[in-house]
Amino acid sequence: MKQFSATAHIKASPEVIWGILTDAPNYPSWDPWAIRIEGTIAAGSTIVAYNKISPGRAFPAKVTEFVPGKRMAWTGGMPFGLFKGVRTFTLVPGRDGSVEFTLQEIFSGPLLPLIGRTIPDQTQAFQDFVAGLKARAERG
Repeated sequence: MKQFSATAHIKASPEVIWGILTDAPNYPSWDPWAIRIEGTIAAGSTIVAYNKISPGRAFPAKVTEFVPGKRMAWTGGMPFGLFKGVRTFTLVPGRDGSVEFTLQEIFSGPLLPLIGRTIPDQTQAFQDFVAGLKARAERG
């Protein structure tokens, strides 16, 4: 298993944050690594993400979990689970009106030892994602 994650406390409501996370066309305006996301971010839909880490590649994913204001997961990879990546977006409301937001991606599957070596370090991209989301959500 290989994974990346980042967390931020965001002073905004879950509804505001969820609205930003599900607005595919506007990801490049706050996520510095996003080139574009094609498709509609909704339960069961398929999206295609393009990012600056691997600008020539398309990353198709299915929205496999969708609990508005709480949790979402995008799953992509190879057939038969040979290689799989699951990116989760988790929102946990705090008592002070803020939200603890966590972005995590876990890679797994029998081909992970081979493919995992080609996955670039995404630590900075994940930190920048949560920082961009925080700044966007707190602007209102």
